[in-house]
Amino acid sequence: MGEDSLVPRARSRLPVVCTGGLGLLTLLFAWLLDSDKFIERTGMIAFCITVERFIHSMCLFAEEWLFHSKQRYHGRINEIFQACFRGHVILGMCAIFLMLKLQWSFSEEQWSTMALMCAVYLLLKCLGVLGPCPVEISEICEMKKMNVAHGLAWSFYIGYLKFVLPDLQNKVSQYSSTRGKLSSPRLHILLPLNAKVPSKPEEDDTNVVFHENLPELERDTAGVRKRSYKNSVYKITQNNEAFSCVLEYATPLLTLYQMSHESSAGFGERERKQQVLLFYRTLSQILESSLECRSRYRLHTGDPHYLSREIIQHLKQQDGEIHMDPIQEPPNEVHPVPEEGPIGNINGALCANFPEDPVSSNPTLMFSQPQSLRSEPVETTDHFNQPNARRWD
Repeated sequence: MGEDSLVPRARSRLPVVCTGGLGLLTLLFAWLLDSDKFIERTGMIAFCITVERFIHSMCLFAEEWLFHSKQRYHGRINEIFQACFRGHVILGMCAIFLMLKLQWSFSEEQWSTMALMCAVYLLLKCLGVLGPCPVEISEICEMKKMNVAHGLAWSFYIGYLKFVLPDLQNKVSQYSSTRGKLSSPRLHILLPLNAKVPSKPEEDDTNVVFHENLPELERDTAGVRKRSYKNSVYKITQNNEAFSCVLEYATPLLTLYQMSHESSAGFGERERKQQVLLFYRTLSQILESSLECRSRYRLHTGDPHYLSREIIQHLKQQDGEIHMDPIQEPPNEVHPVPEEGPIGNINGALCANFPEDPVSSNPTLMFSQPQSLRSEPVETTDHFNQPNARRWD
C-alpha cells in the first residue's frame, strides 16, 4: 500500500500490547513501593472489579429478561444469560465464593473501601464515562462485520456481481463478434470517494461517451421472471486515442450518499467517506476470494474528473505484456540410449504411436511490466488542469 493510500487498514494489536506492558510495569512499581501488602491489595482490587462487573451484568440481565425475553431470545433464559454474563465474570464470582467459603475475611475498613470502589464504578458506568470510545466502537464493528459498508458490499456481490461477472466474458465475446473488439474484457466499477454517483459518466468527464449496451442477461430473481441485467460499453478518447470498455458506477454508493442527507440515518459526511473506503476494501476482498469473479473486474476510486485518464492508463498497462521467445533446445542434445529387450521394444512402439507434443516441447513465458493493475485509491487535487473536466457543484 502506497504512502498516499486512503483505504483504512485492519487495526493491529498494538493497543493491547501497550496496555499489557504498562500494566505489568505499574504492578512492578506498586510492588516496589509496598511489597508487604501487595498481595492483599491486589486481592481487594480484583474482588472489587469482579463484583462491579457482576452487578452491572445483573442489571443487563434484568432488562433483557423483563422486556426482551420473547422478542429477542424466544424465552430462552440460557441465551439471555450468555448475552449478559461473560465467562471471566462467572469464574471470578466462583473464586470469590470459594475464598469466602475458606474464611478469607476482610476488615471493616477494607469492606468500606471496596464498597466505595464498587459504588464509584457503577455510577461512572451509568453516566457513560467508562463506555467504549469511538475507536473501540469502530474496531468492534469492523471485526464483527457490522458496518453499513459490509452489508452493502455483500449485497452488491450476492445480488449482482456474483452472476454478472462470470457471464461477462460470453457477453463481450458476442459483442466483439459483431461490433468489434473491446479494449478490455473486464467490468470497470467506479467508486467515487464522495459517493456522489451521477446518472451518466459524461457528467464527470466529457472524454467518456456512451456507445451501446451489451446483450442482456435474464434470470428469475426474487419472484421477478426474466429480470434483465445489462452492462454498457463506453468510448474513451484521449490525445487522439480511442478505447472502449464496459464500465459503471457501484450503485450501493447511492445509498451511502442519500443516507448522509437523511437526519434520521445519523450518517454524516465524515462517516460516509469512511464507509466508502470500507466498501472498497470489503468488496475487493470478496471478489478476490471468488474464483469466478477474480480478474474479471477493476475498481476505480480516483478523482472522477480524471476518469478517462485512469482507465486508459490501466488499459495500456493491461496490454503491456512482453512475450518471450520459445526456449530453444541446446545443440548438443544427448539422446537416451535405447533399451534392449522387451522393455525397449515397448518404449519404441509407444514413441512411434504417440509422438511428443510440439506445444509442450516449446514452453513460453508471459509476464507483465512491474506495474500494479489494481492500485489503492489515491486522492488527487489537480483536476482543475484537466481541459475537458467539470468541477463538482
